[in-house]
Amino acid sequence: MTAPATLDLVCPAGTPAALRAAVDAGADVVYCGFRDDTNARNFPGLNFDRDEMAAGIAYAHDRGCGLYVTVNTYAAAGDPGPWRRAVDDAVALGADALIMADMGLLAYAAESHPDARLHLSVQASAANAEAIRFHRDRFGIRRVVLPRVLTLAEIAALNAAIPVETEVFAFGGMCVMAEGRCALSGYAAGQGPNRHGVCSPAGQVRFEERGDKLISRLGAFTIDIRDADAPAGYPTLCKGCFAAEGRRGYLFEDPVSLDAMALLPDLMAAGVAALKIEGRQRGRAYVAQVVGAFRAAVDAVARGEAPPPSALAALTEGGRDTTGAFAKGWR
Repeated sequence: MTAPATLDLVCPAGTPAALRAAVDAGADVVYCGFRDDTNARNFPGLNFDRDEMAAGIAYAHDRGCGLYVTVNTYAAAGDPGPWRRAVDDAVALGADALIMADMGLLAYAAESHPDARLHLSVQASAANAEAIRFHRDRFGIRRVVLPRVLTLAEIAALNAAIPVETEVFAFGGMCVMAEGRCALSGYAAGQGPNRHGVCSPAGQVRFEERGDKLISRLGAFTIDIRDADAPAGYPTLCKGCFAAEGRRGYLFEDPVSLDAMALLPDLMAAGVAALKIEGRQRGRAYVAQVVGAFRAAVDAVARGEAPPPSALAALTEGGRDTTGAFAKGWR
């Protein structure tokens, strides 16, 4: 794939209000899901019923913005009906693309709606050319959302070897595992992202003060112990702090946020087609500020200018950020 002339800005919409905020702040595309198990952000108070989705698509399209529907959890064995209905309804309502992971569901979408644009979700964990080409050949996917474990050099090599667009995460919560392969949340809490649409469900998250220490817990598991006045991110098992062989530390990363704004020229040179902002659990004020900042940065890079210094530190998890695996020394 040749390097794009610009980068599409794909932005989160967990609610109708956040959708309008993202569109108005300059999103090229918003992505959202139905209010059920069919999407990987199935949290209380989030997502869209069918009427809200229809209104959201109309709002976006009237302002020149696209809308992708996430049907990116894995269908329940023996009961694919809700997932197939989500595919059918998204197409009927006029979604510009479906973001999917389940092979059986991809086959259904490709056969039932041959003109629908299909994107491979990060939940499919496709991080090599063979896996991506398989999904392109079998299901006709047009874009793959890459897991947050690849370096810039690896992404450039991948883009040179595959016949589809790539989309990468540029801001928000930083998963340190290959998405789609995580069973830790299900083990600890009985609910996980691939089947239930929730990672580390909020109902099982607790923060406890113990003397001068703050204890982060998920269900029965202690995730981290830190000074009470230290910034604390949302506790997930993959970001936990562990003691082993006489050493204490995080497996890969502190529980901080990804911010790749400074790397936009490098991502464009690597052939990336689209940037994804994470945050469907976030409110409209957060969405508006992040989307507006990245809109200005993407437009600057398209003009051949350097991206402005990021001013989003106050919105990062724990008040800190990282460039993740894009340029990480441990790789």
